[in-house]
Amino acid sequence: MRYQRSSILFKEAQKVIPGGVNSPVRAFKSVGGTPIFIEKAKGALLYDKDGNTFIDYISSWGPMILGHAYDPVIKAIKMRLEKGTSFGIPTALETEIATLALDMIANKDKIRFVNSGTEACMSAIRLARGYTNREKIIKFKGCYHGHSDAFLIQAGSGAVTFGSPSSPGVTQGTAKDTLLADFNNLDEVIRLFDEYPEEIAAVIVEPVAGNMGCITPNHGFLEGLRSICDKFASLLIFDEVMTGFRLAKGGAQELLGVNADIVTYGKVLGGGLPVGAFAAKKQIMRQLAPEGPVYQAGTLSGNPIAMAAGLSTLQILNADQEIYTRLEKKTENLELGFKEILNNKGIPYQINRIGSMFSLHFTEQPVVDFQSATLGDNELFKNYFHGMLDQGIYLPPSAFESYFLNDAITFSDINYTVEAFRKVISKF
Repeated sequence: MRYQRSSILFKEAQKVIPGGVNSPVRAFKSVGGTPIFIEKAKGALLYDKDGNTFIDYISSWGPMILGHAYDPVIKAIKMRLEKGTSFGIPTALETEIATLALDMIANKDKIRFVNSGTEACMSAIRLARGYTNREKIIKFKGCYHGHSDAFLIQAGSGAVTFGSPSSPGVTQGTAKDTLLADFNNLDEVIRLFDEYPEEIAAVIVEPVAGNMGCITPNHGFLEGLRSICDKFASLLIFDEVMTGFRLAKGGAQELLGVNADIVTYGKVLGGGLPVGAFAAKKQIMRQLAPEGPVYQAGTLSGNPIAMAAGLSTLQILNADQEIYTRLEKKTENLELGFKEILNNKGIPYQINRIGSMFSLHFTEQPVVDFQSATLGDNELFKNYFHGMLDQGIYLPPSAFESYFLNDAITFSDINYTVEAFRKVISKF
């Protein structure tokens, strides 16, 4: 059995960890089978406990943009470790990475570091509510902003109604302040503002969605959100936990040319360690404690080990602008290779790509929102996933997740992946 050791480890984990995993997608529920357990990683490769090697196309769900165990980042972590792991007291390192991050973002004045993307989005919503003195928010179906109660909301009877909890433990009281709209649908957003013109504190959106596959904004969608928020004196929040520092030095704001009022970050910002952040202009950020009345705190926020990893990563990205060109070219080659094979085979498909984010959907209909993302052939995706896994390619174990390429992936790796895909698809 190729994954015998992983199978044993999964059974052991299930005895002491709910579902055997500490984040649900890792359990392979969407694709079936036994999740593999990783021993180590280097560059573009993963090595599991059974001795198998895989080309990695999730990059720890985004942060490993430089590749795994990247030497300068590891060196920065080791050097910092020797000075202590946590203080709960300010360090100059926090100011250094904040200054660099704001320089790369370019249109924000201040940034606050937290420990995860969930925490960043949760804090951004609280800040928006405190700044506007309003309570309701608009989010989009299929956009994931972490597991804070306000975000675990699904659609009610329609986009102009209140949401309802999509997880036990989320109260109806919380759900009533979260309004739902379809991604890429400005008309629904306008209807919500028409119904609640003075109650909506903020619109929060992934400028490029990554949790219903990779879905890019239609032309004018983000610009429309910016205009609507300006008209109704609401804040526009970009959740750039995935896209920040990945799609461009300044993230999706820079690449797509639309500025949000508050932007959340994570993933790449931590260089592989748990980090989140949110940034805004000073008139908004001055509302945060200890300057203002909106409370937000965290003992491990600005942890020196995470700050060292993040600073090293940002310094490399800031110095090497060609990295984004290389990543896009590699991802484009992957797309073209897949398309040629799928077209020859006559299999219905949609490929969505922007920069180094990519997703494949087995459907004839363009995937532009959550509803269209659900129309893909999930059985075909399962066979595709396991076929590629057996060829030594690790893909997201869900049709509703984006691929993330890293700079350590070579064009030779891309060619191997395309040929592996050819073998897998030939059996369909």
